[in-house]
Amino acid sequence: MSSQHVLLTFAAAPQSSESCKQVIAALRSQLPLRSIHWRSASRPSIRTIQELEVTLVALDSLRDELTSQVPLTLLEKPLLNLLVVTCEDNEVYRATVKRQIKDWQTSVLSRKNQEWLIVHVVRPDTKVVDRKFFNMKSSVLDKIKADFNVDKRDRCVQLAWSAGEQSPAVWADLISKIKDGLLSALDNSVLSREEELKRSESQRHMPGWNFCTYFTLKESLASSYEGINLFEDALEQYNELEAAFMQVLREKNMSWFGSLIHPTLNDDSMPLLSTSKKPYRDLILANTISVFDLRIYLLSRQSALLSKLCQPSEICWKAFTFLSTFGRRLRGIESSLPDYFIESWTFSSALSVLDRCDSWASSWPELDAQSLTRYSARKGELIELAKSQLDILGIREGYLPSSPPFSLAIPAPAVASDSPITDNKSSDCSISNREIISAIENKETFYDLYTTISNRAIDVCVKAGRRKFALKILGSLAVLDIYRGRLSNALTIFTSLPAHYAPHGWTSLESLMLSRAIDTHAALKKPRDREWIHILLAFLKTYVTDRSTELVMSEDDIMEYIAGLVSALREAAEKLDSDLIHSDLPVISVSVDGDASPSEEEDSLSLEVIVQNRLPCDVLIDEVSVTLTGQDANRLRFAARVSKLSPGDNHLTLNCATACCGLYVLDNSETQISRLRLQWSHKASASTVAAKGTMLSLVRLPHNPRALDIQLRQSPEVDLGTISRVLLVLSTRHNDISMATIKLSAPGGVSFDYANAQVQNPAGEFDPSESCIKIAGVPKDTNMDILVPHTDASRFSAMKIDVKVTYNTISQPTITRTLRKSHNVNVSLPIAVNVEDFFRGKRLFSKFTISATTHQYVRLSSADLQGPSHGLKITKYRSSQALMTVSPQNPINYVFTIESEHGPVLEPLKLVIVYRILREEVVALIHAILDDILAQTSHHVSQGRELGASVIQYLESDTAWVELYSTTGELLIPSTLEIQEGLGELFTSLQQVLSRLAHSRPLAESPCTWREIRVPVDVPRMNIIAAARIKFHSSPLEGPEKPAPIYAGQPISGTLSIRTSLHWGDPESKLQKYVLRYDIEERIKDWLVCGRKRGEFIARDGETFSVPLTLIALHHGELTLPKIEVKPLPLTGDGMTTNGLPNTDTHQTHGAETILVLPRGGRSTFVVGMGLHDE
Repeated sequence: MSSQHVLLTFAAAPQSSESCKQVIAALRSQLPLRSIHWRSASRPSIRTIQELEVTLVALDSLRDELTSQVPLTLLEKPLLNLLVVTCEDNEVYRATVKRQIKDWQTSVLSRKNQEWLIVHVVRPDTKVVDRKFFNMKSSVLDKIKADFNVDKRDRCVQLAWSAGEQSPAVWADLISKIKDGLLSALDNSVLSREEELKRSESQRHMPGWNFCTYFTLKESLASSYEGINLFEDALEQYNELEAAFMQVLREKNMSWFGSLIHPTLNDDSMPLLSTSKKPYRDLILANTISVFDLRIYLLSRQSALLSKLCQPSEICWKAFTFLSTFGRRLRGIESSLPDYFIESWTFSSALSVLDRCDSWASSWPELDAQSLTRYSARKGELIELAKSQLDILGIREGYLPSSPPFSLAIPAPAVASDSPITDNKSSDCSISNREIISAIENKETFYDLYTTISNRAIDVCVKAGRRKFALKILGSLAVLDIYRGRLSNALTIFTSLPAHYAPHGWTSLESLMLSRAIDTHAALKKPRDREWIHILLAFLKTYVTDRSTELVMSEDDIMEYIAGLVSALREAAEKLDSDLIHSDLPVISVSVDGDASPSEEEDSLSLEVIVQNRLPCDVLIDEVSVTLTGQDANRLRFAARVSKLSPGDNHLTLNCATACCGLYVLDNSETQISRLRLQWSHKASASTVAAKGTMLSLVRLPHNPRALDIQLRQSPEVDLGTISRVLLVLSTRHNDISMATIKLSAPGGVSFDYANAQVQNPAGEFDPSESCIKIAGVPKDTNMDILVPHTDASRFSAMKIDVKVTYNTISQPTITRTLRKSHNVNVSLPIAVNVEDFFRGKRLFSKFTISATTHQYVRLSSADLQGPSHGLKITKYRSSQALMTVSPQNPINYVFTIESEHGPVLEPLKLVIVYRILREEVVALIHAILDDILAQTSHHVSQGRELGASVIQYLESDTAWVELYSTTGELLIPSTLEIQEGLGELFTSLQQVLSRLAHSRPLAESPCTWREIRVPVDVPRMNIIAAARIKFHSSPLEGPEKPAPIYAGQPISGTLSIRTSLHWGDPESKLQKYVLRYDIEERIKDWLVCGRKRGEFIARDGETFSVPLTLIALHHGELTLPKIEVKPLPLTGDGMTTNGLPNTDTHQTHGAETILVLPRGGRSTFVVGMGLHDE
């Protein structure tokens, strides 16, 4: 239905006819009207008409007999009538114009729901203004308003206009009056029509009420809204009509309609949304329209309005809903319809809606991404609906099999309709869609059409992001290829689809596609290669994940089907040319059942596992294995040969030839079927823990005290400045080693020199090489100590060393066992040594301070300074204690005297320190006591290890025992210590032995061996040694036993003597003439020094320089003497060049002496000499 514009009539007084034509022509240029705000009395909200088309027609051109008696729209009659008046003379107005206006007003007032407006046109220069205060004479406009504005509404407007005037401001008043008049008339018309509809609806249950009449009234209101561009209001009227029709349908009051459907020629092929294909309005007015035609007409009108609102997805959805629901309704009378009418009509209508929407879309603005996606999704639904009609046709004609997915489109048996129907099938009517007719007549044409429609559906589904529907249709094409014998194409599709289904969890569809792929592969008789194995494994995964096998086959055959596939899988795996690895197949799962168990007779561990077979049949396998990961990526593989896995849980014991122990994590597991290796990863990442609650599977490998073991320690003898070495202790325990290979590795670029490794206690064959250490023929219960040199690691405080031992035993030479361990070996020393040197003539006193570098206590046995025996005498000042303990707070000092006959010592000396760490001493003591107790009792070795670990843990946590033990050797362990159950008797024995040893064991005795460190010591060289001394002269009154007293203020005569020695300097330095300068310390608060306080002299080996001094004590008390500073001067003269100042050491011989100065009363006068002149 084409929308009708708003009508506006114009007329003019006879004398204004020419001016009227010009005014109307100019007014048309101001149209359409814009931004009209309508507040209807029936609706509280304001509706805005953005643009309103208005048609101007002459009043005398309208004829009442031409207007229809049927209310098509409220706009078929004018809403506003204009009268153009150009009179400017009052007399003329009074004589003729007034009567002409009155006649026009009388004619328009007889028209219902119409407004009128008088337009007084004047020249711009004669525009009337309000002059009531200046001129008693009123204007023509005033007279018109006074004569015709009978109510409060102003229906008169003045237009100051001349030909050619285009300014919008000139028309503003007139346009505003026109808008007000149109809205007033429109509001009255709508209210009147709504009142009619209310009366009609209230009489719905009364005899004589007609739905078609109600429909016509309601549609006239919708058409009116459409004519003024209020499309949403118009759509609302049609939606209400649809709701009213559904209510009538539920009430089964269909007496106003003809039959449900009366099919005519081309009904099945004509465009669904066309309103001109049938005289729908005439059929409605005649009460002969069928329900079929009425629903189509209603849908067409709704779709037309939705197109103007740019809502294509809603159009497609309404069409899809209508075709689906009404198609099911037609199934109830399918026998009275032409063959395939429903299928042809649904197919043609669905595709015609798409064509119509695409046609409308050419005039729409570009849709946003979300709207476009929704539109594509709705289009896909319509195309799939059309495809389903082809499914029905294909099955009925025998072109398609009557099985899924095609049979899913077959409709359920319909209930007979209660609506009037055509009793007999029309013999002269048949379907008219040429595509459907050709597809029915020719199988290949049908397949081409089916493929075309399916591909079109796939395309729009992909654009809409509806992957599942696209893949589902693609699977239907694959099934069609199978039915047509095109197996290769079908196999390609079936094998590609599961990869698209899996990420979305569409397990049932994935299983269906994989099952069909397997069947198609078998039909093609292709070899069961790697590709086939992957397809089969993927199908088994979907089978155990989703047991909805009704899409695959019946429940009765599923067990036989799965068993056959598993058997074929075994045969295919045996024919592979190399191993095929497949990960994380849920068909089989492996879990660890508890911790590992050691063997009593050999170095091996056993591990109980549960292997779950989720298939309903036996699975023939070759081996099951698990891999455990420990610290530093240490991996152990437990394996067992197994012939088959029964359905459900299978308890197996796996073995590993290793002596490793500790806490491990289940890393992965594997089941081997010939050359097919099924692997599962058990690592728990952060995402899997959050998503599935997966936790790490921990496995504890117990320590076997009789298994081969290896320990790494710092070398017991450390010689600083030489190549570093690490001590490796290999304990064979109950193993007779036939061959063993040892390799070490450390981070940070540290490498090991295997070729120069040395064995301390040879046992068997020792064969070091560049890459490893090999030993052979080592008997059981043997400890081998091997020193292995390594590159510098001084930048580390501790070095982590990984050791790997592969070995064979004499009893089982074919089994290669492996031991991997990691040890943290201290690189830094537990003690530090600082030295201070004091030169005293030909003797050198060296003070060595030994302090702890860590929080550990260190027991010192001895510290000796060693050097060449010829020409060097070293004397040690021993402590009163044989053993001394260095704590972090209390260092130990050792003092040595060095006397050299030949001057400076050129070779470095060695400070040899013998020590052991107090913690190691205590640990060794506890282990030794426990070993003795275990040898005399029936306790198990593991109990001793557990008790020892508990005691050591306590000692590490509480250091209160350290002071007492380091002094007396008594180790107190409280009886309240918490220990494991069953260890009480052993703990009591340990305490008793410790109590006895505290009173009888010397501190030096301990099962812990002493360590030795050799520190190189360079004896410093000193060119000049100066000994300064101030000595007072004896007084004549001073007796030999009683020195004369010294009083404050009394001058005291003395001598400054400086003895120099060149003994510790280089031999050539003795030939030099070193000039020294002395300087006496200024102590103006204590002493007044008289004499040469500063001077120079030449240093000679073994000679003394003297100078007289007089000192006066400035106050009483016990005073120390001033210090003497001696420093060398540069060598000059005789063309000699200087090589820097010689190093000098000065000590104060009188440094420890003090002078007692007594107070003195009275006054004395003394004559003080100023000393001698320079010699």
